[in-house]
Amino acid sequence: MTSILSLSDVGFEYRTRKGLFETFRHKALDSINLDIIEGETLGILGRNGSGKSTLLQILAGLIEPTQGSIQLNKPNLTRSMLSLGLGFKPDLSGIDNTIISLVLQGRSKKEAEALLPEIEAFSELGEFFYQPVKTYSAGMKARLGFATGTCSEVDLFLIDEVLSVGDIQFREKAEQSMLNRINGKQTVVFVSQSPTQVSTLCDRAMWIHEGNVAAVGAPQEIAAEYINVVGHRKGGRYH
Repeated sequence: MTSILSLSDVGFEYRTRKGLFETFRHKALDSINLDIIEGETLGILGRNGSGKSTLLQILAGLIEPTQGSIQLNKPNLTRSMLSLGLGFKPDLSGIDNTIISLVLQGRSKKEAEALLPEIEAFSELGEFFYQPVKTYSAGMKARLGFATGTCSEVDLFLIDEVLSVGDIQFREKAEQSMLNRINGKQTVVFVSQSPTQVSTLCDRAMWIHEGNVAAVGAPQEIAAEYINVVGHRKGGRYH
């Protein structure tokens, strides 16, 4: 097994000024040790505010840890993070945002334009594909983000909660698209609050609680432990 990225005692602390002489500090992550194995799909479970999205941003290189170190074990490691509306410019249309996103991922403008019909069809946005993103619902942003993100050709694909938004039909299609990637050679880190999705889609799972690693192991075992401790939702069913 080859590790393409390693975290050693990584932590992250947010600091905001509350007044002239007072600063609020919140430790989102504390002493995280993790190896991302090439070709695996790692699921990260955790409730809102547990630190899982912060961890994903660190893995994506979007923010630097305030504690510990990150080592890229693969030369010229390429990474792409798929998050709800991440980087979308609200005043621009879906089509313009798609082109910008693809160019930022390394595609040429000509290559990006060639992918537009495929992305438009997958997103199922209809005429809204040509409308400003500020008119989109959360589910519509998820569709555009997922459709654009899945065109990435990167070493490490990071997904933040996107599969939890939108209608059931689109979620099923998105999950199938993920499965196609997983069954290939793509390395994926998948953040979710859904034990079912993690146990279905992932090779390995990590549970983060209040910024600390609560458990790491087989997805089905971690999902069961997570449900047992965190509790059930929606009338006793945890999705």
